Amino acid sequence: MPVFSAYDGTRLVHHVSGDGSPLVCLPGGPARASAYLADLGGLAAHWRLVKPDLRGSGDSEAPQDPATYRCDRLVDDVEALREHLGLERMDLLAHCAGANLAVLYASRHPERIGKLALITPSVAAVGISVTADARLATARLRQDEPWFPAAYAALRDIVAGRAADGQWELIAPFLHGRWDDAARALDAADAEQKNPEATAGYAADGAYDPEAARAALAQLSAPVLVLAGEADLNSPPPAMAELAALFPRAELVVQPGAGHYPWLDDPDRFVAAVAAFLR
Repeated sequence: MPVFSAYDGTRLVHHVSGDGSPLVCLPGGPARASAYLADLGGLAAHWRLVKPDLRGSGDSEAPQDPATYRCDRLVDDVEALREHLGLERMDLLAHCAGANLAVLYASRHPERIGKLALITPSVAAVGISVTADARLATARLRQDEPWFPAAYAALRDIVAGRAADGQWELIAPFLHGRWDDAARALDAADAEQKNPEATAGYAADGAYDPEAARAALAQLSAPVLVLAGEADLNSPPPAMAELAALFPRAELVVQPGAGHYPWLDDPDRFVAAVAAFLR
């Protein structure tokens, strides 16, 4: 597995799969090992996926200074990866919390972005709020599912600030277009693929300056894809539309029936949408 050094000497690893032009893929979590991205539903058949394990996750070393887990400081690691790959500009794909890192990178290094694909992204870095009503309305799309009554009751308590033990586990099906064995396995692996210290440090105080990020993104000339899952409780389509509106050249695609992992819910539709954008 390819290894490179960060600015502070931390040994970082990235995993490569597929052939063709490189596509750097930032994992979510935050700070989840990139293994869960797998081949992104078959996208590796068209592009060479470069999947970094962020510092302290997967096969990458933990830094000596835990403060460097902060999202804005990870921008320098992404830049070190670009230099290691020898790319003048790079196409960048980011999932979930990785989108916060991607937009901060694009804000600081706009000239290094070829195309930017944000997959069911977090919107913390740009200060967009996802309301309780938006989450509940998205959840109600699943009301015919057998698990819905218990999951929806738990969700109502969570968004009202009354979360109890076990309720976060009950709402896991809302993150998947199909609550099947593959979805359960991905969900079960989540905690095992995270470093709690890195997760806690990712959005520490000072990580985000939404006003500055919005101003920078308004000047970004690169094409942007925002891909939302129709049934994604975490990143519902109304918030994704608000995110897309921040960019001069953004396209919003809402994948029907998909949750937070659209490449798992409908690989063919996901690959078709991303491939059409990247080409």
